Amino acid sequence: MPEQKDLKRLIRARMQKTGESYTAARAQILKQSTPPDARLAELGGMSDEAVRAKTGRTWKQWVRELDAMDAISMPHREIARRVHDSYEISGWWSQMVTVGYERIRGVREIGQRLDRTFEASKSKTFPAPVSRLYRAFAGKADRERWLPGVEIEIRTSVRDKSMRITWPDGTSVHAYFVAKGPRKSQLSIQHVGLADRQDAAARKAYWAERLAALEGVL
Repeated sequence: MPEQKDLKRLIRARMQKTGESYTAARAQILKQSTPPDARLAELGGMSDEAVRAKTGRTWKQWVRELDAMDAISMPHREIARRVHDSYEISGWWSQMVTVGYERIRGVREIGQRLDRTFEASKSKTFPAPVSRLYRAFAGKADRERWLPGVEIEIRTSVRDKSMRITWPDGTSVHAYFVAKGPRKSQLSIQHVGLADRQDAAARKAYWAERLAALEGVL
């Protein structure tokens, strides 16, 4: 995929040559800039095996199908609707295919959500029962030991399952707790509503550090 400055240069050059609008020229340039097959799953955000098992097609096949309907020129909702209606795929997987396609085609950055904000995700498995892991997050005294000085608001929670949190800066944290056995559990964090990719990278590093501290507490 061309870098942003090169992409704009190519788009303007095509506009002068063809008389197309910026949107039409951009769509055609992006369509011609297909990443190598080895990168499709990375950009799409899920393995070929998983996508094919649930949708019947690999990322390469989806790119071919969606390019054929000129999906690159469509808004996100229209692509997802067509995937759902034309291929009889569930709503969640229609969204997954659409987001993956937009990332592959360069119209959505990795980590960028539908509302154009970004998210950071981090997960870790702990040598503790899920009930203990949940208490370490839910209890203020326990939480202070590995997340010191952070005043959070727990908006909703399902005991030993999930939690939705308002972070002090107004962004949102989703925490998911999964039992992996009687003495083993996993915590997955999604920090959403972030401003840009740099912010997402910084939050990912932050959560890696904090979850390591949590492991020390447990």
